[in-house]
This record gives sequence, C-alpha cells and structure tokens, in this order.
Amino acid sequence: MRYKVDIVRIRENSITLNGWAIGKKPESEIGFSVEDKDHKTIDFKYVSTRRDDVSQIYFGKAYDKDFGFDIQFPYERGEDYYLVIICDGRKARIKYNEELIAKRSSVAHKRREKIKDLMNMETVRVAWDFWKENGLKALIIKSRHKLQGIDNDYDYGEWYELTRPTEEELERQRKERFPVEPLFSIVIPAFQTPEKYLKEMLDSILAQTYGKWEVCIADGSPKGKSLEKILKRYSEKDSRIHYRILGENLGISGNTNAAMDMAKGDYIVLADHDDTLTPDALYELAKAVSKDQDNDVIYSDEDKLDMDGGALFEPHFKPDFNIDLLTSTNYICHLFAVKRELVEKVGKFDHRFDGAQDYDFIFRCTENAKKICHVPKVLYHWRCHQDSTASNPESKMYAFEAGARAIKAHFDRLGIEVESIEKGVDFGKYHTRFKIKGEPLVSVIIPNKDHRLDLDVCVKSLMEKATYKNLEYIVIENNSTEKATFEYYEQMEKEHDNFHVVTWEREFNYSAINNFGEKYAKGEYLLFLNNDTEIIEPDCIQEMLGYCQREDVGAVGARLLYQDDTIQHAGVVIGFGGIAGHTFIGLHKNENSYFHRAMCAQDYSAVTAACVMVKRSVFESVGGFSAELAVAFNDIDLCMKIRAADKLIVYDPYALLYHYESKSRGLEDTPEKVARFNREIAIFAKKWPDILKNGDPYYNPNLTLRKSNFALRDLKKEKIGEPYKLEVDLDKEG
Repeated sequence: MRYKVDIVRIRENSITLNGWAIGKKPESEIGFSVEDKDHKTIDFKYVSTRRDDVSQIYFGKAYDKDFGFDIQFPYERGEDYYLVIICDGRKARIKYNEELIAKRSSVAHKRREKIKDLMNMETVRVAWDFWKENGLKALIIKSRHKLQGIDNDYDYGEWYELTRPTEEELERQRKERFPVEPLFSIVIPAFQTPEKYLKEMLDSILAQTYGKWEVCIADGSPKGKSLEKILKRYSEKDSRIHYRILGENLGISGNTNAAMDMAKGDYIVLADHDDTLTPDALYELAKAVSKDQDNDVIYSDEDKLDMDGGALFEPHFKPDFNIDLLTSTNYICHLFAVKRELVEKVGKFDHRFDGAQDYDFIFRCTENAKKICHVPKVLYHWRCHQDSTASNPESKMYAFEAGARAIKAHFDRLGIEVESIEKGVDFGKYHTRFKIKGEPLVSVIIPNKDHRLDLDVCVKSLMEKATYKNLEYIVIENNSTEKATFEYYEQMEKEHDNFHVVTWEREFNYSAINNFGEKYAKGEYLLFLNNDTEIIEPDCIQEMLGYCQREDVGAVGARLLYQDDTIQHAGVVIGFGGIAGHTFIGLHKNENSYFHRAMCAQDYSAVTAACVMVKRSVFESVGGFSAELAVAFNDIDLCMKIRAADKLIVYDPYALLYHYESKSRGLEDTPEKVARFNREIAIFAKKWPDILKNGDPYYNPNLTLRKSNFALRDLKKEKIGEPYKLEVDLDKEG
C-alpha cells in the first residue's frame, strides 16, 4: 500500500485532507476512517477524486478509478486525530494535531517530502529520455535545478492562502463605491456541462464583492440534455442571471456569440462553463475601469484548478501587454474583459478559428484598444482535465492549427508579411518567421583588444555559418599590444573587402567605443556583437532582421549560451539583483522554463548588447550609447531610451549564439572598479527611477527579483510589489 496526504487545510472548526492511496493492484479496494484521541471512530465527509498522475506513475497508465481522496472532519484545537487507511490487509494510521501539522508545514519537512516525491519510476523514465536526447551533462544540470527547487519556501497552494484577500478585505470591497461603476456582462457558452462544475461557476459569480454584473449563458446542449433545470433555479434565485436554451450546438463560437447577443453591460467578460472566478475578480476589473476609462481591454493572472476543485496549481503570473509574447502563445487567456463598444467595432467570435476562437478575438480587440490593462492578480481558476488544452495541448491539434491561422490573420491586418508560422518548443507555442524586405546591409560592430583567436572564431562563424551574406564587419581596435593582433587585422582586411578595422586611441569606454564604430558603418541595421561570441543557428541574422524591420521594433536581442549549453542570456528584467539582470541564467537550453518563456519570442524592457541588432535610424535618434556609462548598464540604458521613443525591444530565442563570457574583460575585482561600478549604478538609477520604483512592466510583481527563474516571491523577504533594495548608497555614489 502507498499513500500520501498532499494538502492539510484547517478552517475554523474543521480539517480537510487531500491526498491519494493505492494498493498493489489498480483494483485494490481502499478504506478510510477517522478516529479521535481515544481511537473511537468519528463522522467524516469523503469525496473520491481522479488522480491520473498517481495511476500513470505506479501503474503505467490511467485507470477509470478514483485514487484520490478529499476527507473533511470536525476539528478541535489541541486534540489528537487519526486518519486510518486500510488496503490489502494493511492499516496505516496518520496522526494529526496542531504541533504535527506545523511540523509538516516546515521547510525541512517539505524538502524531505519533495525528495521522496522525486523517487519514483516516472522520474526515472523522464530522466532516461532526457539523458538519451541531451546527454549526461545536461541531465546533471537539470537534476541540480530540480533539487534546488526543493528549497522554495512555499508551494503555490500555501502561497495563495497567504496572499489572497482576507474576509475583512472582501467585506471592505463590498462596501466600496467607485466614481465609475460599469456593468459587467459575464458571457458563458454551455454545452453538456457537468452540473457540479456549472454550479461552482455560478456560485463563484454570486460571491463577487462587486455587484453590478449580469450573467448571460447560452446553452448549446442537444435537446433532452439541456441545463435548463439548473439555470432556471439560479435565475429565480438572482435576477441578474439570464440564460437562453439554443436547442442545438452552434459550436464554441456560435454558442459564445449567442451569449454575447444577450449582453447589455458596458464590458463583456469571457468565462468558461466549468471554471471559477475569485471573489474579488469583478471588483478588480471595476477598479481598473474607474482608474482609467480608456482601458478598453483588461486581463488578469490565472491559475489552474484540479477536477475536484480541491487544489490550485500552476499559477500563470503574466507581464503587462506584450504583443510579441502574444504572437508566440495565447498568454492572455483568462480573465479577459473588453468594452462592449470595442466588440461592436471588431466583431464577435469567428467560427473559422474554432479551437482558437478566443485567440483570434483577443488579437482583434488588442489591435484596436485605446489602452490595455493588466491586473497582476489571480482572478480566475481554470479547471484542468486530460482533454483540456490547459493540460494537454497536443490533444487538440486542430486548436494549434487554428491558433497559427489566428496569428497569420493578425499580421495580415497589420500589413506585416510572414514567411511561415511553425510549432515552437511545444504545442500552443509558435515560431513566426518574417519575410525579409530586400537584402539590407547589416553592419556588425565588434570592439576588440587583442583576443585575436576569439575574434577570429566570432567573425568566421558569421562568414562561414550564417546564411545571410550582406554583412560588413567594423572591428574597433582598442589599445591592443600584441603584434599578432595587428597581423591578423592586416590579413583579414586583405582577404575580405567587407572587413574593416578602425582605431580607438583613448581609454576603455564601451559606450564611446561602440558610438565611434557606428560612425564608420554603412548599414541600415547595426549588429553590436562581443568578440567572444559564436553563432549556432545559421539563420541568426534573418531571425533578428525579420523583427528589426518591423516599424514598431527598435532593437532585437538573441538567446546566448555558455559553452556548456546553459543559458547566459534570455532577456533582461529591470530590478533583478537591484538594477537589472538576465533571465533563466544557468538553465540548460533544453530544460523547460517558466511557461516556456526562454523559448518564446517576446518583448522585454532590455536585452544585452553582447548581441543586439538596432535600427540605425533609431540608434541615432536616441543618441546612441550613453558615454557616462563606460562599462555597466550602457546596453540596458540604450534599450530604455529606445523604449522611451515608443519602440519595442524584442528577445528572439531562435537567434542562438554561444557567448564565452569573461574572456574579454576582467571582473570588478579592485576598489577602483567597484567604485566605478557603483557610480554607474547610481547614474542608471537616477536616469530611470520610475521603472526601478514601479517594477518592470514585462515582469510580474508576484515573482521574485532575487532569482532569474521566475519563482514565486519569497514572502518572508520580499513584499508583493516592493522592488529589491539596492546595496549602494545612491546619494553618496551619485
């Protein structure tokens, strides 16, 4: 017999246990009872739950049997209780009291439990497959990250309990009045919905702290299977609940449109028939509308709800509006609200995109919105089951294909030509290849001080591997001392008409050196490149150029790997470590990142200049690199200036290079270098105080600034929305 209690919840005078139990065989019968301190049985409530994950791990496939349990019984503080599990002639008795519950909630206990969870045959199978595909070294790196994850202070269920609104806060919300109070029409397409799930959705709406709403349900269930009995009961209970029995299934788009036709509200709110809203969901939407009535589109963070409704998992903490992430994946999803006037302008759901009808609708709405508002709070629980694209995108291949068509239609409306839209790292993730207009000259600008061999690897990788050939190389000679370096320059200039060396004769200043090199460049596009890089993907230049040619884009960064195939750069978040830092550092290139963000093209506030392509016109219009930032943060500052000019900074994971970092420049290891570094921190902080104070719009305030892996904020060390404090006295250094 095997068993595990995953979650223990104490609410007032009751205790709830969620877990699973199995015997030697799938058909083994499991019995439960609850005992008090004297081992006398007491009454308890029991609900069986699906646990296909357990079935897959221990029996190799999913069985039509419930291996999970949800048990609730009366609980008096200070007393002992026992959960008794009986199977295959064996009996397990698990003791519960306040002291033991506290102990089992401790970090040390959870660490031990997580280690035990990793020790199963499924882990072995996954590890073996990863080893075969990527090698032993990659497996060791991934395993280390798994074990490091064990040290997280919170699992999400615990974290959510600590951060959700208290009953006092919810009561305060019920009494609050806004200057503008919109009517929200929650539109729900229903089709043979399980009664339990529909009730939970409607109950979650009835529990809203904001009261100006209506529910519009269109039931497309076939005749004889309609939900009218339940819907009638709820509409009689609350006149704000309206429904229409369609008598036939019009498809997901047709059913949703029928629900929209019923709506009279100022905003349309999309919801699925088997999910739930948090009690403060509509309050937060109303708050956003009241703050700025130009907010035509509003979306929130979300998480997933297991089938029995007993556990929350996989929270999706999203960035503010990020158009290139949206064209990589439908990250917006739920909760989504749109002004009804905008819907009347762009049209309702289009059945041609069924399977990704909401994706197409979101594109059309965001393309035409005055303002798009992101509420960085979980307001929606998305119920997850085996056939749902929430848990298994491959189960709906037609949805993936419809999503690709939705992306293509988006770019067609914008007049942006696309070569292809391909499957990305997983189903539901997309890789767009843009059509290159003409064959513009790209000037590759590379500062160099000696390091002849590194420079040769860098340049030859482009000359020999890159499929884009209209390149020129501007090498900025920076106080080299080795004779072989100058001999190399002479040889390369003699052999290659597009290789040019210009000489910088002053002290090292990364910004000034690159600005100097740009004056000699003839290209319409500038590729600033470190001399310790080497391209991996032959299409690197086309990848970056495809984005950079777009009118709304100012600069494009690449995915950079260390020599051991772990990530050195996958975008920059302002606030990491106090000022700015790279995302997903040290993650193996084939490891899964947070919602596959490392492998999704997307907008960031900044990228590294170790490899960045910039429109020359944009570079010159913002004044190039800032010379007062001689060594640190000059690339971040350049990106911030480009963003201030209303241009996007795109991270493209398909432009892939090695970056053999720290070969070209020494570490900040002397008092003089440390003092200079601190001065440049102060300069950057004084130039861009708002983003350091308010947070990076392309990151989420619920995620930590202390690590680069998008982990949950450590509530013991970081308050939600509070920036990471700098370790330097800005007034003193500035």
